This record gives sequence, C-alpha cells and structure tokens, in this order.
Amino acid sequence: MANKSFVKIENITKRFGRFTALDRINLDIAEGEFLTIVGPSGSGKSTLIRLLVGIDDVTEGTISLDGVRIDTVPANKRPTCMVFQSLALFPHMTVGQNIEFPLKLKGVAPEVRRTRALELLGLLQLPDSYYGKRISQCSGGERQRVALARALAFDPQIIVFDEPLSALDYRLRKTLEKELKDLHARTGKTFVYITHSLEEAMVMSDRIAIMRAGRFEQIATAEEIYSRPVSRFVASFMGEVNLFELEIAADGAAKWQSVPITVSAGKLDAGPGWRGAMMVRPELVRFLEPGQNADFTLPGVLATEYALGSRIQYAVKTEGGSVTVERPFETRLQAAVGSPVTLGWDRGAVHLIAEAADGKA
Repeated sequence: MANKSFVKIENITKRFGRFTALDRINLDIAEGEFLTIVGPSGSGKSTLIRLLVGIDDVTEGTISLDGVRIDTVPANKRPTCMVFQSLALFPHMTVGQNIEFPLKLKGVAPEVRRTRALELLGLLQLPDSYYGKRISQCSGGERQRVALARALAFDPQIIVFDEPLSALDYRLRKTLEKELKDLHARTGKTFVYITHSLEEAMVMSDRIAIMRAGRFEQIATAEEIYSRPVSRFVASFMGEVNLFELEIAADGAAKWQSVPITVSAGKLDAGPGWRGAMMVRPELVRFLEPGQNADFTLPGVLATEYALGSRIQYAVKTEGGSVTVERPFETRLQAAVGSPVTLGWDRGAVHLIAEAADGKA
C-alpha cells in the first residue's frame, strides 16, 4: 500500500436541518488502500460515503482526489463507483448486459464491451457461460460478483461498498470476504468499505476507521485498534473485552469496584490517583493452577461456559463483577460450574485507558 494521500477529506461537516450527521471530520486515504469504516447505526458512516461519491452535498469542508477538489463535481463525473447493499442490478438484463451497462453509457463498441465483460467474469471467477444468464437465475453470491464486475467496468479510481455482504448467509459471506481481499490485491484499486461487522473489517482491511456520533474515534490498523484502543467505546466495539474500572489508591493498590486486584510490583504503569479502565482481552486471561503465578491475579467462581466452535468461553463471577475468559476448545477447563478459580494475566495483556477530564475514556 502506498503512503501518499490519495483521497483527502478536510473539515467535512454535513447537516440535515438542525441535525449534524458529520462534525468537522478529517481523513486521508492512500492510493490502493483498503479502508473499512465501522460504527453503530447513526454514527455517520453511510453519510460520509454518500458525500464521497456525490450522492449528497457537503455542508462545509472539502474532498480532494489526488490534489484536485471533487466535492463540487457532479456524481456522474466523479471517478468513483458504489456497490450498494441491494446491489441495484437490472433484473430484466442478462449478466453480460449488466456488466456492460457502464461501457454502453460511454459509447463503447459492442464487441469491445463483450470482450471486457468476459474478462471481468473471469476476474470474478464466473464462467463465460454466465454472460447470457438472467440475473433472476443467479444465486446471491453470483449476483454479488456481477455487481462487482459492473463496478469494475466503470474503471473507477475508488470503489465504495455500502454493506454489500450483510444480506448473505454466514458461509457465503466468509467466502466473499476472502475474494474481495484477493480482488483488491489483483486490481490495485482504492476500496472504501462500510460494514457493521467486526469480522469483515478485521479480515479485509489495511486500516479501520471507527465512527461515533459523526466523528472518528480511532483510525489505525486492525491489530492496533484491537490491542490498543483509545477509548472504552472502541475497546468494546472491537470484540469481547474485559474492562476493569480501576482506581489507584495512595498506597499504590489497584482496586476494581472497590475489590483489590493483586498486582506484582512494578507491573502497572499508573501511579496513585490514576483512574480509568484496564483492558484485558478474554483470550489473554488464564486459569491459574495452585503454585502458578501471574502479574495480575483475581479470585472468582466459575459461573457458566459457552461452546463457540473452535473455542470455549467462560464467565467467572468475582466480587467486582463478571470476567470473561476464552481458550481453545481442546484445552477445555476440567472444573464444574460453581468451582472456585483464580484468574491471572500478565503485563503484556494489559492496555490502560485513562479517564478523560470529562470523566470519560
């Protein structure tokens, strides 16, 4: 992925009447990058991509592509293309006619259109025989591939995806996630992808942008966001998490909900008076056997267990609240529900999120 800023979004605000959907946001996207924007409903992610492709107009700010402003350029003149959740294919046309449609609008000769459509069918792993097939005869996964082929026929510089896999079943969705990632690598196009799915974002993206209430909460690689979130919101949004609301007493003792967590000397990089959240992912918490040690320890009682395919998840009841532990299924704990257990984790598993001046983190 190139480092040069290809798409530059500067101080963009979008208002609908008195409602501010986007509030002075900034974003740089590199050429050839796969950027995924995630966030809860109403966070502003769909509004942002509508501004990028020109469906809606910006209220304030600018959008530039390779140094040239495009926010004042009509949608049909922008080098962008959107793949909608509904796919927006023409049901009365064949697969080939759907793919060729943007080329026909450009006045491309029929024989050239057909050659390009067949090339794109091959790129999307569909046989040439699908060229004359009706859209109504295609499966959900095949329609998704046709929509992608049609988008590529536009030869856009940026392809924008608005939750294109959300209506598909889990198995097909996982297959297409990998195909989209491979397609991105083969084409070198800039992809901007919108989703509610953490898994989609983690599998496909070069970077992930987390949105909340019309602003970006964090923009980073999947690994950085998962391991070092900047706030409680991002930590919770990016999968299962244990957040211990800590307060460091004058004597240096760490207390969670007034319950002490045993901390080995020098293992907590926070001094007296510190308040905030200690984040520990469930897969980094372990059950300690007698005689085993950890940098952080906490006693509890095994409350429930959940089989999740290749892994198993445990809820442990402690004086401060429930703690989640996750481990591979083949290492299933040999202890009955209701048994006393001791939890442990090491300093490398901990990420501290300091409380902000307004009491939030």
